[in-house]
Amino acid sequence: MITYDKLFIGGWTTPASNERIDVTSASTEEPIGSVPAATEADVDAAVAAARRAFDDPQGWANWDPARRADALDQLADKLKAKGEEMARRVSAQNGMPITISSQLEAGFPLILLRYYANLLRGFEFEVEQDHLMGGKTYVRREPVGVVGAIAPWNYPQALAAFKHAPALAAGCAIVLKPSPETVLDAFLFAEAVAETDIPEGVVNIVPGGREIGAYLVAHPDIDKVAFTGSTAAGRQIATTCGQMLRPVTLELGGKSAAIVLDDANLDLSVMGERLFESLLVNNGQTCYLGTRILAPDNRYDEVVDTLAAFMSSLPV
Repeated sequence: MITYDKLFIGGWTTPASNERIDVTSASTEEPIGSVPAATEADVDAAVAAARRAFDDPQGWANWDPARRADALDQLADKLKAKGEEMARRVSAQNGMPITISSQLEAGFPLILLRYYANLLRGFEFEVEQDHLMGGKTYVRREPVGVVGAIAPWNYPQALAAFKHAPALAAGCAIVLKPSPETVLDAFLFAEAVAETDIPEGVVNIVPGGREIGAYLVAHPDIDKVAFTGSTAAGRQIATTCGQMLRPVTLELGGKSAAIVLDDANLDLSVMGERLFESLLVNNGQTCYLGTRILAPDNRYDEVVDTLAAFMSSLPV
């Protein structure tokens, strides 16, 4: 059992309540971990910690970009050292094949962190350009502030990294809400952050369900929201952020069809490989995978037979 008794809010801190999130194995349905469940009071504390860290005149937002880049590389190094454990935790929680979790959950966040670190070192935060009415205009890019980030359960670390890596590079502070089904990897990420030079309060984690996510999105001291999840939840978040004139980034499920054309090669190995890539990677639990196959009438039975043969060949 993996057990945590504290939340990562301005560093490790005692939660506001005794509520817990119990995690079960996706393969055995046995208990594998338990962490504190964040309450609204914990979200308030997390946002306040992020705000203090962001507003600090000597803090993260005001660090030299190269210094922030070094800290991001440092975080990537710490996560790399925990890579095997990260892959195991993700696989145990959501059933992801260990080969995929090793590549995408343990490996891909490192790529993102290092990419933004390298981008940061050469980025021009202030540029001079001609004004349309004559003279010069100075454009300065500044961090937006405190970011509320919500990540789903299917690729919890990779999709969280799409949010925290650019936000941290820009100088923002973040409050991350992981899915309650995948919290153990989020706490391992917190351990990695705590081992770096990133100041306390820059990264905060509030594990919880939909109610906590909704409370975070509507919090008055959040400056931007980043969300990956369902279209229905995305509509609700867009409505909330629209009413508050708050910038929001939404990555919602896009379920497209796999299309088989008249002249397609229906060789089992060829078609099977392509359909696996477009429909079944990570057990089909991937946002861009198709949910249906469109086939021409004159080859419909042939496609069905080939697909059935391929599915029957897969180990379960």
